[in-house]
Amino acid sequence: MLFNSYEFIFAFLPVTFLLYFYLNHKNRVQEGKLFLVLSSLFFYAWWNPIYLPLILISMFFNYKMGDLLLKSSDKKILNSMQNSLESETLVPNNTRLKPSVPSSARSLLIFGILANLLLLGYFKYSDFFIENINSVIGSDFKPLHLALPLAISFFTFQQIAYLVDSYRKETHEYDFLNYAVFVTFFPQLIAGPIVHHKEMMPQFETNSAKKINPHHIAMGIFIFSIGLFKKVIIADTFSVWATTGFDVAQSLNLLEAWTTSLSYTFQLYFDFSGYTDMAIGVALLFNIKLPTNFNSPYKATDIQDFWRRWHITLSRFLRDYIYIPLGGNRKGTVRTYSNLLGTFILGGLWHGAGWTFIFWGFLHGMALVIHRVWSSFGIKLWSWVAWIITFNFINISWVFFRAKEWDDAIKVLSAMFSLDNVVLHSALESRLTALNIYGVEYGKMFDNIGGDNSTAIWIVAILLSILWFKNSIEELKEFKVIYRTATITALTLSMGILSLNKISEFLYFNF
Repeated sequence: MLFNSYEFIFAFLPVTFLLYFYLNHKNRVQEGKLFLVLSSLFFYAWWNPIYLPLILISMFFNYKMGDLLLKSSDKKILNSMQNSLESETLVPNNTRLKPSVPSSARSLLIFGILANLLLLGYFKYSDFFIENINSVIGSDFKPLHLALPLAISFFTFQQIAYLVDSYRKETHEYDFLNYAVFVTFFPQLIAGPIVHHKEMMPQFETNSAKKINPHHIAMGIFIFSIGLFKKVIIADTFSVWATTGFDVAQSLNLLEAWTTSLSYTFQLYFDFSGYTDMAIGVALLFNIKLPTNFNSPYKATDIQDFWRRWHITLSRFLRDYIYIPLGGNRKGTVRTYSNLLGTFILGGLWHGAGWTFIFWGFLHGMALVIHRVWSSFGIKLWSWVAWIITFNFINISWVFFRAKEWDDAIKVLSAMFSLDNVVLHSALESRLTALNIYGVEYGKMFDNIGGDNSTAIWIVAILLSILWFKNSIEELKEFKVIYRTATITALTLSMGILSLNKISEFLYFNF
């Protein structure tokens, strides 16, 4: 089921909201949680019920593994040992020693992580692995052609984080129903954010969370409406131009190529930003505040700043559960660079089973390495120069992220940087005739991508709005029920609902 559908907006969401708070109002809290879990599983199964047992098995397995990890050693004993060691003169008072964890707990953690990765790998990477084996050794193994289960990347990573946190004694969960709420809560089930148990579940336990909160409802509808507008009005408009340029057009001139790449850059931005806003808005209706996952990433003036703003919870996961365990920046410069590169190559692979995704991750890893090297010299660029470099790198790297095949990426990139395919508007022909000798042609631009001359104006207007206006999260922090916010809500919600006849999936559903 999609957030941007009549079924969700007019049936599923209001029914779930009303029945959940009715049960809480009657002090049937456990029944309320159970109803929320069942509703979330129904929401998940709407796409394809055949994979419902998969998420259930994954939940049962990881809950049991987390329970075993929590019981593998006594945290009080470990803390007592730590305090005892700190009292010794050989240990400075400001030094924290990492308590030893039984090897059985470490083995359990490794087993749990491997089981999750094998499940993810089987469904997401089997065909990719088979195709590459066939290519390398000339074999003829048949692809499995498995459909990718919805949200498998997200609920797998979320549960891996839970296992690691349990190993570190940072979770306290002995109730499967609570754990099921944590995994399946439908506003964040399909495409994140990737949340920690400790940042979401305590919210469900407060008395205020069990009562309808009019202010949260107003905030939720406000940001949900903005997200719906971003998705169905802006992102889906750009998707037409991006799809035609990447998948349909046989060739592109320079302006068409830049229009194609920028169209996808903005499609992905507003698609993911729209989903994030809608997820935050729906969660607020249930008095749950999800972590910020998107914060104007195209305002970034360096690549590190970009990854602090784009898919923030995924960046956090990659940092905490891959980069730091690999050694982070604690083992010398060369090791730091290799850790960065390895982390982002894995991040690229997480997004998709293809060499274009891996190369996209490699590009971002290299960009972070170059940024660190540059920063070590202490040289500062003007902020506008830094922004131009950062934005254009991101735009160019998205070409590999979007392209279905290498040839599609080369088609767009070669046209973007070729000076022998410049086409100007026919109105300029009489004034710029001399440019003919340089290969410049005149005619109607954007023929190949199905747009018109207003496309460029639309792209510039969108870019300026991204750079100059507050984002939705900033608006939410300052939210008040006033005429302005009511007007914004009414306009964006009505325009979004009127455009639901062209429903399309969110891009991150594919990852």
